[in-house]
Amino acid sequence: MRDPLVELTERGLYCRAGDFYIDPWQPVDRAVVTHAHGDHAVGECEHYLTAAPGRDLLALRVGASANIQAQAYGAPIVHRGVGLSLHPAGHILGSAQVRLEHHGEVWVVSGDYKLSADPTCAPFEPVRCHCFISESTFGLPIFRWAPPAVTMQDVAAWWRGNQQAGRTSLLLCYALGKAQRLLAGVDPEIGPIYVHGAVDRCTAVYRAGGVPLPAAPPVLEAARGADFERALILAPPSAQGTPWTRRFKRPVRGFASGWMQIRGTRRRKVVDRGFVLSDHADWNELLAAIAATGAERVYLTHGYAQAMARHLRERGLDAHPLATRFVGEAGGDELSQEPVPSDMPESREESPPQHDSEDMPEQPADDEAPE
Repeated sequence: MRDPLVELTERGLYCRAGDFYIDPWQPVDRAVVTHAHGDHAVGECEHYLTAAPGRDLLALRVGASANIQAQAYGAPIVHRGVGLSLHPAGHILGSAQVRLEHHGEVWVVSGDYKLSADPTCAPFEPVRCHCFISESTFGLPIFRWAPPAVTMQDVAAWWRGNQQAGRTSLLLCYALGKAQRLLAGVDPEIGPIYVHGAVDRCTAVYRAGGVPLPAAPPVLEAARGADFERALILAPPSAQGTPWTRRFKRPVRGFASGWMQIRGTRRRKVVDRGFVLSDHADWNELLAAIAATGAERVYLTHGYAQAMARHLRERGLDAHPLATRFVGEAGGDELSQEPVPSDMPESREESPPQHDSEDMPEQPADDEAPE
C-alpha cells in the first residue's frame, strides 16, 4: 500500500512528500494554516501559508513579524512535487480547506467548516477527493441548527425585552468569528452596540478586509454616562465574572454557541439565555459535506468522531476517528480511543490541552480584565 499523503505525528498532521505540516500544534519549519483560531495556528513557525482573506487574522494570532505567505482561494502551487491549493471552508474569515495531490491521489484536510449562510466569510466549497479529513465537532443527530436568520430574530427579541426592563444585554460569544457574525446579523436600529477589546481587535481586521459591519465601539471608549441599559454588549466568555463587567447595571447574560443545543449547558455556563449559533457544521451539514467530496476514506477529528465514524461505516465508507488537538468549539472535545488504521499512524500525544479555541489572546487595556 502506498504511504499516506498525510500522517499524524507528535507535531500534528504532516505531509511527508511535501515536508510541511497542516495546523501543527508545535512550531515547525513550514505550516499550512487553515484558519486563525488558537487550536489551529501555533506561533513561532519559520514559514506560514494561509488563505489570503485570513492573512491579517493569522498575523494577529502569531505576530505581525511572522513570515506569512498568503495564497488566493483556488490558486494551485506545487511544492516538492505535491500540488496544493486552498478552498473556502465557510467557518470564519479566511478559513480554508487544504487540497493535496500527489501521484494522482487527492486528499483534503477540512479544518473547521460550516455550510450555513454567513455574510462575513466565503461560503464552503465542496472539493472532490479520495480521502477527506473532516472535523466532527457536532457529529451527533441531536445537533441540527435552525436557520441563522431565526436565531438572529431571537437575539433581537431578547435585546428588546431587556431594554424594556432597563437591563443591559451582555451576549457572550467567541471574539473571532462568532462576534462578527452576530454583528452582521443583528439590527443596529434596536440600540447601540458595544464590544469587548478582544472583539474589537478582530472586528477591525474584518472591516479592513471589506466585510461590512455596523458601528460597535469598545466599551472602554464609550462616552461617560453611556446608556448601556439600551445596548447590546458583545464579549468573549472569559470576560464573565471579571471586573470588566461591573460597569453594567443588572446585566442579563446570554451565550451564543452550538453547545446551547444541549440541555443543561446554559446552567453550567451560568447565563440567563442561550442562543444556538455555531460556526461549525451540524449533523446534516457534516453528512452533506462528506458526501459531496466523493471520498471513499474519511478520517474524523475532534468532537463526536467515534459516533460519526460508526455512522459512516454503516453507510459503506472507510471511516475512522483521528485523535488530534483540534478541539472545535470550547467544551466539546472528545478524544477517540478507537484504534486508528495502520496507514494513519496515531500520535503519541496522550491528552490535548483543554482551552477555548476561539478566543483571541490579547494585551488588556489598563482597566480591562485579562482574557
